[in-house]
Amino acid sequence: MKKNLILILSAIVFAGIQSINIEEKTLKEAFKDHYLIGVAVNRSQILQRNEAEVKLITSQFNSLTAENDMKWANIHPKIDSFNFEYADKLMELAQANDMFVVGHTLVWHSQLARGVFTNEDGSTIDSAELTRRMKDHIHTIVGRYKGKVKGWDVVNEALAEDGTLRKSKFFEIGGESYIEKAFQFAHEADPDAELYYNDYNMTNAEKRDGAIRIVKNLQSKGIKIDGVGMQGHWGLDYPTLEEIETAIEMYAALGIKVMVTELDVSVLPNPYRMRTADVSARFENTPEMNPYPEGLPDSVQTQLADRYADIFKLFNKHADKISRVTFWGLHDGLSWKNNFPIRGRTDYTLLFDRNLAPKKAYHAVIETVKD
Repeated sequence: MKKNLILILSAIVFAGIQSINIEEKTLKEAFKDHYLIGVAVNRSQILQRNEAEVKLITSQFNSLTAENDMKWANIHPKIDSFNFEYADKLMELAQANDMFVVGHTLVWHSQLARGVFTNEDGSTIDSAELTRRMKDHIHTIVGRYKGKVKGWDVVNEALAEDGTLRKSKFFEIGGESYIEKAFQFAHEADPDAELYYNDYNMTNAEKRDGAIRIVKNLQSKGIKIDGVGMQGHWGLDYPTLEEIETAIEMYAALGIKVMVTELDVSVLPNPYRMRTADVSARFENTPEMNPYPEGLPDSVQTQLADRYADIFKLFNKHADKISRVTFWGLHDGLSWKNNFPIRGRTDYTLLFDRNLAPKKAYHAVIETVKD
């Protein structure tokens, strides 16, 4: 029975992959003269447990980001110990397929190991101890993957929505200079690696201007920063193309690279028009908020395809400024948006469906560079 089930599933996946027109270029082939095309991979994919998923990843993409396994809680679970098992496996997969690796992420207020900010007696550490711990964390990880990880999300989501610095524990203990120190430590550990600041809502004027202040502050002090990552957790009607274009142009004007990171396009209603990727946000599930539990109507598939096409036409227009576009997940079934900001919803945010078959959106994206 188990063998038959495996054969059936394999046939479904094979049929999905075969539905890509053999005359049609893959994503990485289509955009090879424009920018890198990346994907975030989960632990199962890092361990190559699903052959069909790995085949799709390596055939379509030329850049890899660990969705979770290089975040502090996973790679540095205790103050005095590191777990490199999954990051090492990621490097093996990338090196075997000549893929650019992005280290995600060194300093972030979320998904931290317990005790990062406390002494053994439970009291809060001081600024000097925070600096020591950050240096140890960054030097150890970046140093281990020196020459293998080509770019690092050094600091992630350090801004509040109004463009001021987020009042995280890093900020409360270390002050705004914690950002400078993080970039300094990363550069010390691997002088050749590219260093990025990464955040969501980077197209919103206030947050965009806050990110620009971060970049300019680092530049004014001679601290290396190579680019910004604009998280693309977007919807069918937000942000506007004008907002995206303005942000790209303003970041590029700083003399740095622009990356679109964590790209996915939700087709579901946005509760209270909330534009955030703050993982702590949660709302109640209702039929109105989960309108497509059994599948996406063809009319909405077309809307999604048109939205992706418009977005990529804009990216292509600014290919001289954009160095990478990374999708946040391989297929719809793995998208984090199925559970955010409402648990239990069914979303359809990516270019491949739950059977690994390319969607209308996939073909629409390829069409933007067909000629």
